[in-house]
Amino acid sequence: MNKNKPVLVTGSSGFLGSHIVDYLLASGYDVIGFDLEESNYHQGFTQFHCGDILDYEAVHAAVKDCIYVYHLAGVADIGESVENPDKTLKVNILGTHNILKASVEQKIERIIFASSIYVYSDLGGFYRVTKQACEKIIEEYQKAYDLNYTILRYGSLYGTRSNSFNSIRNILNQALEKKEIIRRGDGEEIREYINVKDAAKLSVKVLNKEFANRHLIITGNQSMKIRELLSMIREIFKDKIKITYKPGDELHHYQITPFSFRTQIAERLTPDTFIDIGQGVLEVLNELQQEKYENNDDPKISLREKNK
Repeated sequence: MNKNKPVLVTGSSGFLGSHIVDYLLASGYDVIGFDLEESNYHQGFTQFHCGDILDYEAVHAAVKDCIYVYHLAGVADIGESVENPDKTLKVNILGTHNILKASVEQKIERIIFASSIYVYSDLGGFYRVTKQACEKIIEEYQKAYDLNYTILRYGSLYGTRSNSFNSIRNILNQALEKKEIIRRGDGEEIREYINVKDAAKLSVKVLNKEFANRHLIITGNQSMKIRELLSMIREIFKDKIKITYKPGDELHHYQITPFSFRTQIAERLTPDTFIDIGQGVLEVLNELQQEKYENNDDPKISLREKNK
């Protein structure tokens, strides 16, 4: 692998993107960031481009002289995609086309695309539709222009720096602020959670040549029911929170498996060693607590109170 030229990361200020930047830097790569806003994490970018992936000139300038491109920018919230399909289709599909076009013009060695396990499903709203479309467009670019790719279908990510719509972050926010976790559904839904740091590490590993032009599932080793996760969180809070299950489930999320028969099969890539979900949950709790302290917005249950 050539580490003398920089790697571009679109969506570099976000949840997954900022962690991938960390591991790229730790692995000796120069990193160019590209996002709508600058990173809050004081990362050592070679350059940072504040821009929109719908702006082709900005994309072209960022891609110049890079060797790899990680493309993570886009609408990632399933709820937002359902409420705003126009934005989702435009940003996710046309933005990805801009990245691909610039990558061909600049003779990029490989693009690493952040997809989702929702491509296996009939669920996931317009978010899923755009990921499926982008995968097919990327495959056609490889055939037409010999642009190599690696498609990473991420599973249930959690961890520090997570978005406001991240499931575990929202659950922990409820516990901190309301002393109650409200779950739509019966809690029997199964997830294979993977800490974002483990996912980012695997995302850098795929730069090895053996992963070129492959579809990979990035998921965790820990399969558990939502009910089990909530019980673990209640124990962390010394049973000082209430868990309430209400009828119905989120319409665009899967129950046990995202798999359907149609989509091209991907190989599963899991970490050999990984962050235990209990430890990962505590990291997120500590981060949330620090944010609330900095905002002078003390939660009704603090981490000190839970240990009394």
